[in-house]
Amino acid sequence: MTVEKPSIRRRGIYLLPNLFTTGALFSGFYAIISAMNGHFETAVIAIFIAMVLDGLDGRVARLTNTQSEFGVQYDSLSDMVSFGVAPALVMYLWAFSGLGKLGLFAAFVHTAGGALRLARFNTQVETADKRYFQGLASPAAAAILAGFIWFALEYQYDVDYLKYPALILTTATGLLMVSNFRYLSFKGIDWKGKVPFVVAIVAMLIIGFVMTQPQSMLFFLSLIYAASGPVLTLVLLKRRRQHARKSEKSA
Repeated sequence: MTVEKPSIRRRGIYLLPNLFTTGALFSGFYAIISAMNGHFETAVIAIFIAMVLDGLDGRVARLTNTQSEFGVQYDSLSDMVSFGVAPALVMYLWAFSGLGKLGLFAAFVHTAGGALRLARFNTQVETADKRYFQGLASPAAAAILAGFIWFALEYQYDVDYLKYPALILTTATGLLMVSNFRYLSFKGIDWKGKVPFVVAIVAMLIIGFVMTQPQSMLFFLSLIYAASGPVLTLVLLKRRRQHARKSEKSA
């Protein structure tokens, strides 16, 4: 009589989406190293590359049906480095090193805001409305700081005149990440659906316009998105109150 050996279940991870996540993590790490060596333009470009790779890993996982809990947690850790720690350190080394504890405080607010934002997102991912983000997403917050530095470097503004605006901006991004403002997630858009041909032309023109002046456009677009949160929240609150009043009248 032969006894069958129990089958051993081998555990592993999906390679393809995690390669993109690793690339985003390396880009954030490289941004820190570049800033430490005084190469600030390289540092901010690395942060934007991390944003692109971060946007691809989740989509690749969904397209290839390789989502996993490991991938979710790994992505959050990568985001913490690339969009929480890296932008704060790059900004500190570029503008805050002469401000003492005040600069340290602003950089830490952004870092802590990123950590809290990611922790809240992970705990609410199953129950949150997919159409909106609660608080400014950490990649968007990182884009504001990286875009600000890139914009200043491109037009050769004296950093001494920008220290305090940068201080306010860095503190604001940290607070916006932990705020209750609603931001469009764009997850409700049907990217696979058909659209009129004119939409493709408009998209082409927008991409071309952004690519001609990426230093300016990426910064101002990220600022507009950050400002859209409070506006959208007020609109949603107004609609909710109007709906409540109509319900009371009908009752």
